[in-house]
Amino acid sequence: MPRGQSRPDLDKEAILVQGNLPRHVAVIMDGNGRWATRRGLPRIAGHHASRRGVREAVEGASELGIEVLTLYTFSVENWQRPAGEVAGLMSFLRQVLKEERDALHRNQVRLQVIGRTADLPGEVREEVDRTVRHLSGNTGLCLVLALSYGGRTELVDCVRKLLADVGDGRLREEDIDEAAVEARLYTAGLPQPDLLIRTSGEMRLSNFLLWQLAYAEIYVTDTLWPDFRKRDLFAAVAEYQKRDRRFGRVAAPSSGG
Repeated sequence: MPRGQSRPDLDKEAILVQGNLPRHVAVIMDGNGRWATRRGLPRIAGHHASRRGVREAVEGASELGIEVLTLYTFSVENWQRPAGEVAGLMSFLRQVLKEERDALHRNQVRLQVIGRTADLPGEVREEVDRTVRHLSGNTGLCLVLALSYGGRTELVDCVRKLLADVGDGRLREEDIDEAAVEARLYTAGLPQPDLLIRTSGEMRLSNFLLWQLAYAEIYVTDTLWPDFRKRDLFAAVAEYQKRDRRFGRVAAPSSGG
């Protein structure tokens, strides 16, 4: 997992000409608290500053023609943070959905949410649902927000669905395979992530998309999420284009003489 450093001279057109673009990019947005602490600000200030990072990631992904961008927005573990911080995050999420909805619509962005969304406060769920409906007819980038999400809880919920379907006779036990599992994950119907970006330099998955990231390329940057810009996304994609993805297979021998 090499650490990436963004280059200001990255050429979007060169990336597009190169081709071999990821269909699905997933992002662990990390470093909001550290960004605020370094500036002597409360942690919530870092979360507010992260809004530009989200906007730039969405714009950059749209410009590159990436199909799906999944952002790890709020984990199941985040509910254990101080109540004041959680309340501030929920209020901020609701505000951002309201204020960014029209801009997302103009840019043809669709919205999907994965996770245990029933755990969200009622007014936040309503704003999420309202935004999903408002953007549902768009044909551009699919923006996926992982809210109250955990990779392990997703797998637990998947097992529960499998057991229920077997119990109800909709599925035979001997027919349970990888496809049956994937059809019952929160991400059913989405392509598997090709590229995972993690900001702030940390080298861990943090319980994110544990099934889906099995063969994803991983790119880690020291950039803190509030400082993330399109150039950082382009740097990650340019690095991805250099990778030799084998999916566990041996590369074909060269036919050169």
